[in-house]
Amino acid sequence: MTSSIAAGVDGSPAGTAAAHWAAEEAVRRGASLRLVHAWPWLTDGVSSFAEPDDLPEAAQRTLAAAADEIRGRHPGLAVSTDVVLDAPVDGLVAAAATADLLVLGSRGLGGFTGLLLGSVSMAVAGRSSRPVVVVREGRPPGGEVVVGVDAHGPEEEVLAFAFREAALRGARLRAVHGWDLPPLFGYAGGAVPAGETAQLEALEAELLSLALAGQREQHPEVEVVEDVRLGAARGLVETSAGAALVVVGRRRRPIELGPRLGRVAHAALHHAEVPVAVVPHG
Repeated sequence: MTSSIAAGVDGSPAGTAAAHWAAEEAVRRGASLRLVHAWPWLTDGVSSFAEPDDLPEAAQRTLAAAADEIRGRHPGLAVSTDVVLDAPVDGLVAAAATADLLVLGSRGLGGFTGLLLGSVSMAVAGRSSRPVVVVREGRPPGGEVVVGVDAHGPEEEVLAFAFREAALRGARLRAVHGWDLPPLFGYAGGAVPAGETAQLEALEAELLSLALAGQREQHPEVEVVEDVRLGAARGLVETSAGAALVVVGRRRRPIELGPRLGRVAHAALHHAEVPVAVVPHG
């Protein structure tokens, strides 16, 4: 089956940034690019696709302008456009289901200055069956790929995605495992002896090495930095500065329980300054 990348386009600068990031990713992967615009006012309650003559001029102009600009930068890239007749979240989730990757835009300043992610991007990232990348407007790509790793329960789908992205870019991969002191130390009060902290950190580092072993064997060309530090969410955001991409996981949940992002994915989406990929697993 032909590989494809989908990007949500809404005419905003953030949406344009997402479309261009998606185009570059499609070129790297040798994939096609599909630009999607959600138009809920035409929906009959069933997600479907409109015929070109049925679309308002605004929707046509939005897609055509984005497609023309991308074709100008990437002449060999196959670009198609679709208007989804559904509410933005439902329509984009449906579009993601038929793609290898969905790319969305989001305005934001980065750091821990505030909550930066729009409700649509957050909801889609929490529901999509496929990986979703959220791109910040005006944030140029940097060097390494950063992946958050739970060394106590590593997920191969997340690691495989991160290693592949690093390999496609010829970039270094930084694997960040954040850990917390056992509750016992909090109950005891006072400072934790340095020797005990060092022993615990050495154990966490060993677990991280074991978690990465399989993917490192499959991708010997990827340089890997193993980064172990106290605190998962803040550590991942701090190491993301200047990166090309941050990769985090999201556990799939039964539909009746609703979508949910873990605290690390939540923090990365809201506060990381660079594109963030949310990879569903489990």
